[in-house]
Amino acid sequence: MGLRERKKLKTRGAIQQEALRLFIEQGYAETTVEQIAEAAEVSQSTFFRYFPTKEETVLYDPLDPVLLESFARQPAELTPIAAIRAATKEVFSLLSEAEWERELERQRLVILAPELRSALFDKFVDGMAMLAEAVAARVGRDPADHDVKVWAGAVIGVLLAAMTETMREGKDGLSDIPGNFDAALATLDNGLAL
Repeated sequence: MGLRERKKLKTRGAIQQEALRLFIEQGYAETTVEQIAEAAEVSQSTFFRYFPTKEETVLYDPLDPVLLESFARQPAELTPIAAIRAATKEVFSLLSEAEWERELERQRLVILAPELRSALFDKFVDGMAMLAEAVAARVGRDPADHDVKVWAGAVIGVLLAAMTETMREGKDGLSDIPGNFDAALATLDNGLAL
């Protein structure tokens, strides 16, 4: 990654970090774009170059591209579910304590703020499309293939179930998101048998 791309990532991360801090301190609805831009030491026009809306500062998931990259690197002999499980473990294990805390706060805000929960559906659609492309490349099928799209939707669904269950467990349960994700993917891998 070049210097310019690294600077962009750093600026995006700083804006998101300040937004999350303000949302936690003041509340999501009470925080303005102007306050976020000021805290991140950027202009409002710079804010909007990185995030088209205030809600995007929370909905943007910096781990998605990292997870998909790790998924693509997993050994070819792994099944797609096994590759996702390995990628999830790998990426979560690389997060620093500060990065992990920020991600937990972001997830907590997404789940608990009603105005963000309602916008989450679009993000799931985007996530399913990205995952469908990644798994299609892995198994040599078309991303538009019905079974590929259903598979991607099932993976996103079990991860959402694991995340909401973790959030219900409260702060103590948050530390085991990787374990809950892995258990949810194992359930899917075993055919969702009840």
